[in-house]
Amino acid sequence: MNALQATNRNFRHAARILGLDSKLEKSLLIPFREIKVECTIPKDDGSLVSYVGFRVQHDNARGPMKGGIRYHPEVDPDEVNALAQLMTWKTAVADIPYGGAKGGIGCNPRELSNSELERLTRVFTQKIHDLIGIHTDVPAPDMGTNAQTMAWILDEYSKFHGHSPAVVTGKPIDLGGSLGREAATGRGVVFATEALLAEHGKQIKNMTFAIQGFGNVGYWASKLIHEKGGKVVAVSDITGAVTNPNGIDIQELYKHKESTGSLVNFQGADDMDPNELLVHDCDVLIPCALGGVLNRENAGSVKAKFIIEAANHPTDPEADEILSKKGVVILPDIYANAGGVTVSYFEWVQNIQGFMWDEDKVNTELQRYMTRAFHNIKNMCKTHDCNLRMGAFTLGVNRVARATLLRGWEA
Repeated sequence: MNALQATNRNFRHAARILGLDSKLEKSLLIPFREIKVECTIPKDDGSLVSYVGFRVQHDNARGPMKGGIRYHPEVDPDEVNALAQLMTWKTAVADIPYGGAKGGIGCNPRELSNSELERLTRVFTQKIHDLIGIHTDVPAPDMGTNAQTMAWILDEYSKFHGHSPAVVTGKPIDLGGSLGREAATGRGVVFATEALLAEHGKQIKNMTFAIQGFGNVGYWASKLIHEKGGKVVAVSDITGAVTNPNGIDIQELYKHKESTGSLVNFQGADDMDPNELLVHDCDVLIPCALGGVLNRENAGSVKAKFIIEAANHPTDPEADEILSKKGVVILPDIYANAGGVTVSYFEWVQNIQGFMWDEDKVNTELQRYMTRAFHNIKNMCKTHDCNLRMGAFTLGVNRVARATLLRGWEA
């Protein structure tokens, strides 16, 4: 089951639990606008090449649309649709005043020079500048894009509309980016984990953790867990996997990866089969990498008691059922990885006010938002007698449905 099917299935289930009118249910699924543009640029050798860029703007009932722009060779329209829809529910769960969007360009950024990437980004911005905006649609980085990409979009957009730092988030600090943004998703994962464990009378200290993925999210989550006294007993990424039952020193592992380009052969841990990580002996499993990694083949062998979905859609619905029967508690992606978009919201707020916050304020506010959202989800679980995934989906869908009805769009 792909991301779109799974998202639609979760949405329909939530709509049934909430007893939504079928007309309203249908209108909530259909995207507000889909944009597709041709981006032709001269390559460094003088030849012309064309790429297809697009943006799916899903819903703006609760505020401007928000979502990443990815540069990837296989940008699948179905997947982008699903991710735009997921952003609508995610921003509603976090209770930030946005709707959902997603977009990208079908290209391989590794095969393009820096100046080609800049030209491509600027042409894409020229084609969509009148369809994005501070109060319309606010892009952010995603796979294959970064703070530099956002700087180019900001500069190109500002040529048409005047200086507008709030038109994108995830910018470099020097152009109005927020302190704490880089660590935000990982830090949000940790705050979410703390809220869940507290509900079960536990804390991060002395618990054991296995973390799949050691990119931005995996690194920050494992580093902060390590600092809070949690034992990270296994870490993996595309280069390999390492384990140490007494806990891995995350800072040392990071230095090792920076210097060698790989996790393997690290002095402070033993190498292990990366496929073993998901079924490794631990209290808490945190998938931070790809979607669909927990499936019917391996779900039965998972030893963790808690799964925190830092990746998008890491658990497919069949695995969900198997794990629920085993009594494993799953904290859903729609909430667990919302730290990034929450701090993006803080960045947007700071840009609009023209008043920047210090990092402590960013982190304190993030903790407040993540903790409050968890309690709101738990309340939905109690009201509708459902698991955390449906608690989060019913919370998000209900907020969007209420906003839609109040605006009288459905008439």
